[in-house]
Amino acid sequence: MIECFLQKNCKKDAFFVYNSRRVSPNNFTFTFLFKSCQSYDDFDTGRELHAQVVKSGFGGHVFVQNTVLDFYSKCSENVGCALKVFEEMAERDVVSWNSMVCAYMNHGEMKLAIELFKSMEERNTVSWNLVISGLAKRGDMESARLLFEEMITWNVAVKNAKLGLDNEVAWNAMISGYMRNGDVKNARLIFDRMPVKSVVSCTAMISGYAKVGDVGEMNSLFNSMPVKNVITWNAMIAGFFHNHKFDQALEVFHRMLTYGECKPDETTLLSVLSACTHLGAHELGKWIQSYIQKRDIEISTPLGNALIDMFAKCGDLESAMSMFNQMRKKCIITWTSMVAGLAFNGQCKEALALFDEMCAERMQPDDVIFIAVLSACTHGGLVEEGKRVFSQMVKQFNIVPRIEHYGCMIDLLSRARKLEEAFTLITSMSMKPNAVIWATLLGSCKLYGQREMLEVLTKKILELEPSNPAYLMLISNLNASIGQWEDVLSVRAAMKKAGIEKVPGSSSIQVENIVHEFLVKDTKHENRMEIFETLDSLYDQLKTNGIMEKRDCVHLGMPKYAGFI
Repeated sequence: MIECFLQKNCKKDAFFVYNSRRVSPNNFTFTFLFKSCQSYDDFDTGRELHAQVVKSGFGGHVFVQNTVLDFYSKCSENVGCALKVFEEMAERDVVSWNSMVCAYMNHGEMKLAIELFKSMEERNTVSWNLVISGLAKRGDMESARLLFEEMITWNVAVKNAKLGLDNEVAWNAMISGYMRNGDVKNARLIFDRMPVKSVVSCTAMISGYAKVGDVGEMNSLFNSMPVKNVITWNAMIAGFFHNHKFDQALEVFHRMLTYGECKPDETTLLSVLSACTHLGAHELGKWIQSYIQKRDIEISTPLGNALIDMFAKCGDLESAMSMFNQMRKKCIITWTSMVAGLAFNGQCKEALALFDEMCAERMQPDDVIFIAVLSACTHGGLVEEGKRVFSQMVKQFNIVPRIEHYGCMIDLLSRARKLEEAFTLITSMSMKPNAVIWATLLGSCKLYGQREMLEVLTKKILELEPSNPAYLMLISNLNASIGQWEDVLSVRAAMKKAGIEKVPGSSSIQVENIVHEFLVKDTKHENRMEIFETLDSLYDQLKTNGIMEKRDCVHLGMPKYAGFI
């Protein structure tokens, strides 16, 4: 009964059965109960159990004492209690020694752990795994490598002759340790020496290659694997995603579905939804929602958040809000995703209203959601509301403003032509303003004719980032707009001399499962003439409505809109 309750995570019921027993406990009783004590919060309960172990006559039982030792190793604030149990044990086996080594490692006493390990008369696979994995996790690969090589050649008894070769855990720990340190070369050397390369080993290598950005080796290793599990597929999808290869991440997902050997889990769907968000792949995102519904997959809070974010950034506010309303458990990320989604789609007043609703429900806001709310105020031109939110953040919720919060406020005030107020806010910031802050104000100087302030801001930006091509082009264009051609030529000559070029902007869109990417001044797309004609029509409508009056068009020997692609 006790074991059954603990397997169902009914700890309270398990202890009720124990306390209401009519028979004496045996060694298994205490083992089950001690294994349910896994954190500092269980320390007092464990000590009471320890007292009953002694009272019941199991104080000299090595099986029970090992369980007690393991408990103190995990739940005590220091290693002293575990050491006292270990030293008082009349009989010890290899499990006892392993538990004490683990206790030292859990409390950061690596030197004592290694000393105890080396003094062991008998070691098993777990002994080697504990120390090698512990050193690798702490980044001490030199010490881990020495023990690893010792394990390979260790041959105390005939039965342990192949221990080093068969111990996959230690091999994987070494690979993962090197990969965490970005040492692909040594990780690959270990991997190539492995007698049998398991799915776990290959997946560790794939994750490592993804971390260092080597998608070529990552893809090659994946394709050479005869057997893959869902973690391997997830590693590939996440690897492409984190290296900004969003279309390739979706391609791997399609292959996963086609082969059908592994079903997508929540981790898979989260990565794929994030890729859809970056590509604006709304149709695939809708299909994933249908896939979730048809297979009765529970929409957890993270999965619901990902769906909200995807729908909102794809412009489908109706689906985003529907998902938001369906979610039973909303965290701060849920509210932030929906507020940001409304702001992103121009529903700025609605975003502010949703934030106020969240506060009314006693949900504690964090610094991130205030960035979303202030951005909504900025894009909606809600100056007074923005000031109110900023003040609320500082005074009511005691959140120290970050550079992003100041950036939103500077942008808000600048757009409202309150340049002097914006400049005053910058000078009162609790941190040193960066180039982004000054550039935000600089862009407004051209619109509102603040030449004197333009010179001051230009100097500030050049002091902070003299080689940033985006800022240099901004300064050059602003000088051109007010006729200061000498400054324009000076900036562009300096850029040319230093070999500084502005990285062209790009955008992408998915049409019928094909992702189309466009660069600035791109003239290579096969449908370029249809695109040019559409843009020409849009441009004429904007010009007719007076929206494009102050903009210069770029002429490149082709339609006048080509420079805007």
